[in-house]
Amino acid sequence: MAVRHPLALDAVAPGEAALFLEAAGLAERAGDVPLPCRLLRVPPGTPLPERPAGGVTRLDGAGGTVLAGPARALRAAVRGALGDLLDRLDRPVPAVRFADGETWDLGNRTRVMGILNVTPDSFSDGGLWNDPARAVARAAEMLAEGADILDVGGESTRPGAAPVDPDEERRRVVPVIRAIRREFPRARVSVDTRRAAVAAAALDAGADLVNDVSALGDPGTAEVVARAGCPVILMHMRGTPDRMQADTTYEDLLGEIAAHLAERRERALAAGIAGDRILVDPGIGFGKSFTGNEEILRLLQGLRVLGAPLVVGVSRKRFLGARTGVSVPADRVPASLAAGIAAAWNGAAVLRVHDVAATRQALAVADALAPRAAGGARP
Repeated sequence: MAVRHPLALDAVAPGEAALFLEAAGLAERAGDVPLPCRLLRVPPGTPLPERPAGGVTRLDGAGGTVLAGPARALRAAVRGALGDLLDRLDRPVPAVRFADGETWDLGNRTRVMGILNVTPDSFSDGGLWNDPARAVARAAEMLAEGADILDVGGESTRPGAAPVDPDEERRRVVPVIRAIRREFPRARVSVDTRRAAVAAAALDAGADLVNDVSALGDPGTAEVVARAGCPVILMHMRGTPDRMQADTTYEDLLGEIAAHLAERRERALAAGIAGDRILVDPGIGFGKSFTGNEEILRLLQGLRVLGAPLVVGVSRKRFLGARTGVSVPADRVPASLAAGIAAAWNGAAVLRVHDVAATRQALAVADALAPRAAGGARP
């Protein structure tokens, strides 16, 4: 098992530590780790002391090396690049800056992105909002319920979905975005697309953010986003929606997600997209197994080493139905709220949801009770 990217974790429970060690091929060593402590997984070949000082335990296994101990002692053991990864875990959630200069402080409360699919075949609400007038009415409803941003999508990316012609996708989203901007000029609007031409047309129509499930898979998207000066969400997906569930086996799930998102973030920076305009999404349900989705949620905070705000979408998804036995997506609201709160407590800064009012009510309590870092900000 090859570790693709270093990952760090604040171990707060034995089960969480065991899962982290299992991913590194060290499940049998879980009993050797005194809890609570900080865990750091490092890639093969990293120069490390044989016997770290300061109460640090070194565990070597097939998947690489894990160090366990107090954060300060770990920094001393892995000075340089890996020490910087630990520093990122201790920093507050980075802010996000929009093209008009407004900045979202994501450290105080979890933001809510309301889903507005203008498609005939999305897994939960396909066909409900195809008509622009109905879509704008739904947008009004979600804004009244407290959505911080509306995510307008014209192509279903559910497992097995066939691609949509870019002209048709543009025809679906542009009139809706333009109408929302006209009716609600202060609302934030995102376009959910993996195509540069659609992103450009949506931004021209008034969109504020590009939500790209392919993470710049279309080479032109980076240029479009950089030119517009808008934020972008980069999501992990292996393959394309029509084939992504054919193989959900990973050697190192979280490590591979982190490596992919780190590479795409570097690609965005190289294209001229500012660091405070980049968010990342682990892609729950996109080329992941039932158990893989749950593993991502349990170990989500490890992805904070990427230094970008985390966006998570669990709303009504199939893995929740597998866990609860609820087959109808619209009936999975309680499960969606539970998974969303778990994501928020493990580092998600933005939740992408169908049920805005219920999510805002749940987050009002969850954010108030969430653990806080020094200075009062959410870690």
